[in-house]
Amino acid sequence: MSPNPLPASGVRCLLMRGGTSKGAYFLAEDLPADPGERDDLLLRVMGSPDPRQIDGIGGAHPLTSKVAVISPAAGADSDVDYLFLQVGVEEATVTDRQNCGNILAGVGPFAVERGLVAPGRETTSVRIHMVNSDSVAMATFPTPGGVVQYDGDTAISDVPGTAAAITLDFADTEGSASGSLLPTGNVRDVIDGIEVTCIDNGMPVVVAYARDFGITGYESAAELARLADRIQPMRLEAGKLMGLGDVSEASVPKTTLVAAPRDGGTICTRTFIPVKPHTSIGVLGAVSVGTAVLMDGAVGHELAHVTGNRLDIEHPSGHLEVEVELDGAHVRRSGVVRTARKLFDGTVFPRS
Repeated sequence: MSPNPLPASGVRCLLMRGGTSKGAYFLAEDLPADPGERDDLLLRVMGSPDPRQIDGIGGAHPLTSKVAVISPAAGADSDVDYLFLQVGVEEATVTDRQNCGNILAGVGPFAVERGLVAPGRETTSVRIHMVNSDSVAMATFPTPGGVVQYDGDTAISDVPGTAAAITLDFADTEGSASGSLLPTGNVRDVIDGIEVTCIDNGMPVVVAYARDFGITGYESAAELARLADRIQPMRLEAGKLMGLGDVSEASVPKTTLVAAPRDGGTICTRTFIPVKPHTSIGVLGAVSVGTAVLMDGAVGHELAHVTGNRLDIEHPSGHLEVEVELDGAHVRRSGVVRTARKLFDGTVFPRS
């Protein structure tokens, strides 16, 4: 296939579940080199803008309207470059202003599937340069006999069944989009009378108390939809304070409301992406929230049950365990275990 295939000829694509998200994975060489042409093509591939994405492969939800663009690494500190793109569902938008740790889970297996990385005999580790934040993650997963193994006995919340474990270790995730772990310079700020902690350890997040929005923090995702009109003004102001500028058309910062854990976890969360309630919580969002509640004085710190570096983040559909190690006000390391599964590998045909 030529580097810039015509839409009529289709585009090579691998559809994969990564963590609790689903996305289309492409080699960069199979997409137009011009970002504008690339984004136009991806909108037509995913079926946007349309609330059902009926004429594309998108799943009619932000969690299933995602794209990974993979290429050989340009630098010596990694094996592949990974650009994450969030494709709007009802809006004709494509943004690179955030990472996605769930889609990241499928990048290592994809790199082996496409021959970018040679597999090990039993396991393979792939160093992944996350282009969106200029940081590196290490993905380790089973490849017995030199073949990616997707089947396994690891279960993660909000995904049926089990699959092979994929271990993700993150480095240099502080200030992924804002340039600082605490982009406002404060552990705690007040926006329109609401106490917040603005944190960025892989994902810019505004952490606030659920009680300040008149809820318990244990509601279902469906019950939280009524808060959209209150979440958005706070998020817009937080974006300015975090140095992100006008975020009215951006998917970050995310907002996470916290409450005391009620199922044996570290903290209970309810997250919005950016104003639509999340059915669980994103990987890097969980890492950022976990980082916040470890910090004395941050929103949620006094509610959290912390017993070590492993943090159990409760969310509407279960739990997500992350690891965060702090060295004073800096992050030493963070990590998580995810799973992924190849759904189809072939040619996708964008609408004309």
